[in-house]
Amino acid sequence: MAPTTPSAEITLQGITKTYREGDQERAVLRGLDLTLEPGAFVVLLGRSGSGKSTLLNLISGIDLPTGGTIRYGNTNLTALSEQERTLFRRQHIGFVFQAFNLIPTLTVEENILLPLELAGRLNDGEREQALAFLDDVGLRDRADSFPDRLSGGEQQRIAIARALAHRPDLVLADEPTGNLDYETGRQVLDVLDKLVRQTGRTMLVATHDRELRRVADRVLVLQNGVLHDERALAIDES
Repeated sequence: MAPTTPSAEITLQGITKTYREGDQERAVLRGLDLTLEPGAFVVLLGRSGSGKSTLLNLISGIDLPTGGTIRYGNTNLTALSEQERTLFRRQHIGFVFQAFNLIPTLTVEENILLPLELAGRLNDGEREQALAFLDDVGLRDRADSFPDRLSGGEQQRIAIARALAHRPDLVLADEPTGNLDYETGRQVLDVLDKLVRQTGRTMLVATHDRELRRVADRVLVLQNGVLHDERALAIDES
C-alpha cells in the first residue's frame, strides 16, 4: 500500500455553467456551492443529462465554469491557464471512467505507470509504490497482459489502480460500475471504497446507481442544475 499523504480541502463557490444553443442559453449548473472535506467519499446522484459529468469536468479543470471559483487548498483552479490546469490535474487528480479508458496497446503495468510518466515522476521508488496497487486489486499476475485479455471487472480494477498510482489528492469517478453486471459492480465498488479510504484520498463518484450510497460518507443529488444533500431532500419531500 502506498503511503498516505493529506488531501487538500476542495471548495466550489457560486459555480454556474451555461451553454449556447442557437439563440438560447441553457443553464446546466446554477450557482453551486460545495466543500469536499479531505478524505471524504462523496456520491453524486442524478439522472442522465443532469450535469454530473459537466460538474466533474469543472472540478478536474478540463473545462472552466461560466462563473464562480474552484479552489484546491490555496490554489484557485479557475484562475490557471489551460496548460497550468493540465499540469495540476496530472499531479493532483485521478480518474476512473465507465468505459475503463485503458490504452489497448499498453500492458497493464504500462497503463498503471502512465500517470507517473505524464507527471514526470517515474523513478524506481514511485514505480514500486504504484505497482503495489496491483497487489491491492488482486491482479499482480496480470502485469504483462494487455487490456483486451481482461474481463470488464478486471479492467475496472486496473483502472482504479491507475487512478491511485500517482497518489492524487482527489479521485473522480464517472459511472464506474455502469458497464458491469450487478455482482461485478459490487466487487469493484468494494475495492474502490477500500483503497480510497486506506490511502486517504478524497473521492467524488458521479452515478445514477443508488447502490453506491452504501459506501458514501455523503450523498448529493443534482437536480435542475442545483445540488441538494440527499438527507435534506428526503426531509423536504416527506
